[in-house]
Amino acid sequence: MIDGVADSSTPSNEKPRRVRRTRMTGAERRAQLLEIGRTLFAQKGFEATSVEEIAAKAGVSKPVVYEHFGGKEGLYAVVVDREMRRLLDGVTGSLTAGHPRELCEQAAFALLDYIEEYTDGFRILVRDSPIPQSTGSFASLISDIATQVEDILGREFKRRGFDPKLAPLYAQALVGMVALTGQWWLDVRRPKKAEVAAHLVNLAWHGLDGLEAKPRLIGRRKS
Repeated sequence: MIDGVADSSTPSNEKPRRVRRTRMTGAERRAQLLEIGRTLFAQKGFEATSVEEIAAKAGVSKPVVYEHFGGKEGLYAVVVDREMRRLLDGVTGSLTAGHPRELCEQAAFALLDYIEEYTDGFRILVRDSPIPQSTGSFASLISDIATQVEDILGREFKRRGFDPKLAPLYAQALVGMVALTGQWWLDVRRPKKAEVAAHLVNLAWHGLDGLEAKPRLIGRRKS
């Protein structure tokens, strides 16, 4: 009935059709909850995100979230682990054969590519984890990446007559420099990605190019 007038297009004895919801498989639901959790953790942080909000965004009840992840902490741990693996695989996969300077460029691009493509994931990684038993931290991830760079630097040090035992120290310094610059670029996004990579490699490579075999301190403090 419309404004008191019967609607002749719909018979009065006809029942309204029910809209069928497409049921997700367990794997599909898990993937959906991971994406929703990833977005909310990036936007609001771990503490400000609730299981109720995650469930509401997914159109499910709270027990479904608990069924898949055991709670918010479990979901967060899986999100962090997935993002750490994604970034580590991207950086290590970029370290293919080539000139050492080109390898530096590839590593810088890999990190900046990840920031550009998986911004939410990077925002989560650079936050201090609120879960002591979390699968890792950004610091541990950077350490893992630096370990991959050690061999490259070790070979270059040996070729130049430097002590290859110092390669781990320099690997941590170089990877840390790129990572911190990436955190800054996350929000400013200037200059363009290729220019950022070029400047990073410029500092890293020419710093190595002028490296002293036995660096000395010139200030008063010696210990």
